[in-house]
Amino acid sequence: MFGKLMNNYYYGKSGKGDFNKDDLPTNRFQLFFEMLRIRFSALCRLNLMTVLAFAPLIFVISSSVSTYLSGINLQYGMYDTVHTAGIELPAGYTQEQLAEYLAKCAPVLAEAEFSEAEISFWSSVCTAEGMSDFTRQILFSLTLWLIPCILITGPVEAGIAYITRNWARDEHAFIWQDFKDAVKENWKQGLGVSAITSVLPAVIYVGWTFYSSQTAQSVLFIVPQMLVLMLGILWFLGLLYMYPMMVSYRVSFRDLVKNSLMLGIARLPQNVGIRLIHLFPAALAALLLLFTGIGYYALMALLLYYIVFGIALARFITASLSNAVFDRFINSRMEGVEINRGLRKEEDDEDEEEDEDEARPDGAQR
Repeated sequence: MFGKLMNNYYYGKSGKGDFNKDDLPTNRFQLFFEMLRIRFSALCRLNLMTVLAFAPLIFVISSSVSTYLSGINLQYGMYDTVHTAGIELPAGYTQEQLAEYLAKCAPVLAEAEFSEAEISFWSSVCTAEGMSDFTRQILFSLTLWLIPCILITGPVEAGIAYITRNWARDEHAFIWQDFKDAVKENWKQGLGVSAITSVLPAVIYVGWTFYSSQTAQSVLFIVPQMLVLMLGILWFLGLLYMYPMMVSYRVSFRDLVKNSLMLGIARLPQNVGIRLIHLFPAALAALLLLFTGIGYYALMALLLYYIVFGIALARFITASLSNAVFDRFINSRMEGVEINRGLRKEEDDEDEEEDEDEARPDGAQR
């Protein structure tokens, strides 16, 4: 009984009928929503099966966000305390005035039962410059922690890309066996892509902050600052195609990156749109956090979403896009390669007409 249960979990239930020719979707949107409806539970199983590889990434991001929000809330709470006590820091303050301000704040905050650690934190973030330093510290620490967290996801991303590619074009895939085979075959290129992706946030952050500090000396430093940002944007747009291309074609790592980046540019509006769709759940949670009183509940809901379904859904959306783009720019130029898999084709209508002709008695009118 247990073996049958696990087999159904990993491989899915057999005996599900395929589409009839009359039922085949006629466009990509129909195909996407039909496959999403059919594969919804399987996507949840795939997500739960692979979420362990993404758990460090989720933990690091959620911890950084939580630390930053806790710091913001503590800073506001302590400011209200000293402001209520009538203690104000004058505009254009000097270092002596700042020291005097902090000296006045300390006993008031201690009386309000703030700890020494919290008072020490207040002394570092009570000014706009201090809060900026705190923000930069959180961001820099986050980019460093992201390196190992993203690095380990590369092979798993390849396995997910293979499964979702097949499902997005109405082809069968065994969740566990095909995932394992795809990881085994593509783990080197997967690690290569994830290695570059992992260090890119740190490179972008360091480059952006460095050139931003140099713009005070010359506005010409805006040019390399923008180049660093564009490099990051281009990579994350090309990343939409790297893992699907990796599991679909036998190409060198250099050609994999080059072709993916070219597709990232060639389909720029669609790629930006897909990235915005990927960011929508997080953006919604951020808006609820900023403008409502249910922000922490929204963050918990966002965390649950990614644990149960969100990762696989994002990859499924990406697979639907990449299947269409590959058919248009690659498969249509390769002899003998079937395109528009899962969609109703003109040949299907012609075959039906031939079958009807063969089934008619002699002399029957069309």
